[in-house]
Amino acid sequence: MATKPSDNVYTLDSEPSTRGISDVDLNTFDSGAVIKFVAAFAIGAFFFLLPVPWQGEITVPFDIVVSRITETFPDAVGVYALAIIVAGGVLTTVAELDKREVLSLGYDLSYFESSAVFWFLRLVGAILAPVMFFKLGPSLLHTPGTGGFMWGTLIYSVGVIIPIGAVFITIFVELGGLEFVGTLARPVMNPLFKLPGRAALDSLASWVGSYSVGFYVTRNVFEQGGYNKREVFTIATCFSTVSIGFVGVVAATVEMLNLFPLIFFAYFVCVVITAAILVRVPPISSVPDEYIAEPDPEIPFEGSLGEYFRFAVSEAVGKAAEGETFLGAAKRGFIDGLKLTSLILGTILAVGLAATLLSANTPTFDILGAPLVPVIEALGIPNAETVAPATIVGITEMYVPVLLVVEAEPMARFFIAVLAVSQLIFFSAVGPMAMDMFSDVPIRFRDLIALFVMRTVILVPLIAGITHLVAAAGLL
Repeated sequence: MATKPSDNVYTLDSEPSTRGISDVDLNTFDSGAVIKFVAAFAIGAFFFLLPVPWQGEITVPFDIVVSRITETFPDAVGVYALAIIVAGGVLTTVAELDKREVLSLGYDLSYFESSAVFWFLRLVGAILAPVMFFKLGPSLLHTPGTGGFMWGTLIYSVGVIIPIGAVFITIFVELGGLEFVGTLARPVMNPLFKLPGRAALDSLASWVGSYSVGFYVTRNVFEQGGYNKREVFTIATCFSTVSIGFVGVVAATVEMLNLFPLIFFAYFVCVVITAAILVRVPPISSVPDEYIAEPDPEIPFEGSLGEYFRFAVSEAVGKAAEGETFLGAAKRGFIDGLKLTSLILGTILAVGLAATLLSANTPTFDILGAPLVPVIEALGIPNAETVAPATIVGITEMYVPVLLVVEAEPMARFFIAVLAVSQLIFFSAVGPMAMDMFSDVPIRFRDLIALFVMRTVILVPLIAGITHLVAAAGLL
């Protein structure tokens, strides 16, 4: 049972009781529903999970499609990014003016309403988009490490990733994939991270696709009552991971592609350990267990592995039977993806450009990193004067620390390669995206700063220990 004590806020009166396989009504395995689920699962697994060789690397079809679009049609992607950022700024402005009864067009634009801060940031993004597209203004805006990276790489990628990823994720989610993965993941997700099993899909979407796709899944489930605010906060700040492909890019940049399996394994261990710690302390633990829709909590289930599998398939087939058609799910996913992109892309551009300019043109992070030099030295990591600021600068953009250590000693490069992808929170994309997409949680700027610092405090000694183990094995 749930109560609604105030507008748009729901709470659970009590937790659902635990059930076994004999206590649940298993769905009838209708052949049509089974085929829908299996086909949707196969399509999603192929697109996001199937390793395929591509241009000398192993990647997944999703990454290939996004790369082909952004690399083959950069001008078209640029026009699209410009148009959708400007549209987001205009629609937000119209929505806010309508809400304030300054003007009325007779359309429901509530989706584009925002706080004053994000209204401002979307407007700034709408102003900056033509500047970046037409390369106007001072040259420092367009250098490869600042505006060139933000516009030509990050904005292009995120702008394409979200709507395309949303098509396949919506098919997967609406036709049973979420129920199947979520049910099987319950024994791990809840005890370790205090999350429902379905949160495993958000994490998987980030690992194999992009944090942008993971955010889309989280927002979709949140709006349907599948997550409360604390769970969304946890997923957004602890599981919005970089993709496997990007970890490969980082490994290649520090000339350690031969150690990619070790770097990825260390990254995985770091994400699990930091999440298990941080979910149990503020600010995450202090977020209320409130829902923004009628709650749809997972029913606690106990049973053998076989019983879990039967229950997972039953839940998936039941969802597929209720779900829409493949075409309907794909169409809705694409439209939702475009709407979401119009909201967040301008914010990413505004905040991300400011963060990268600050990193590239001021000594801010050298100053902030100075106190860490003796710590890095004490941990036995070489090139401490280079590593220390790289430890801090990751809050602007996760790729910047890697660029700072490309000429450092192997232990220093391995250390930063793992740290940069494990810190997760950075303000060229994830930070503003989380605050904008989940403003009703809310995820605040100071919380993200605090969590970045807390993650770094946990990760630095942990990764130093891993680095020494790898070095002791003669691999560095």
